[in-house]
Amino acid sequence: MLMPTLFRDNFVEDLFDDFFGTPTKRLGVSGSRNVVMNADVKEFDDHYEIDLQLPGYKKEDIKADLKDGYLTVTAAHTENNEEKNEGRYLRRECYYGQMQRSFYVGDQTEYEDIHAGFENGILKLAVAKKEKKPEIEEKKYITID
Repeated sequence: MLMPTLFRDNFVEDLFDDFFGTPTKRLGVSGSRNVVMNADVKEFDDHYEIDLQLPGYKKEDIKADLKDGYLTVTAAHTENNEEKNEGRYLRRECYYGQMQRSFYVGDQTEYEDIHAGFENGILKLAVAKKEKKPEIEEKKYITID
């Protein structure tokens, strides 16, 4: 028999999650939760690979942008509210909303240095390594009249 509850799965864990604002993967009674894009970052000799887990998202839901040396990935997922006579949800753990994650990739990185692919709920980003160009100190002289 399903019984209503005031708390989620673990009262103590939920208390600390709510108090300290730490991300949680559980869906609360209210339907809100903090969601984090899980990422794996690998380093190779000539590039970095970033794998972002985005299960349930489509390629069209994801946008990646590069600005001021930061690579920002945004994923937005909307709920389809079509009325169907298929019952009602007692508990819903599918996430609908928007999340965003940024990575500093360097000021020298250009759009052409980043390659992306999306397959099986994983966004794979390959970011070419750029060596910082040494700044050449320019000598300036004062004009003597």
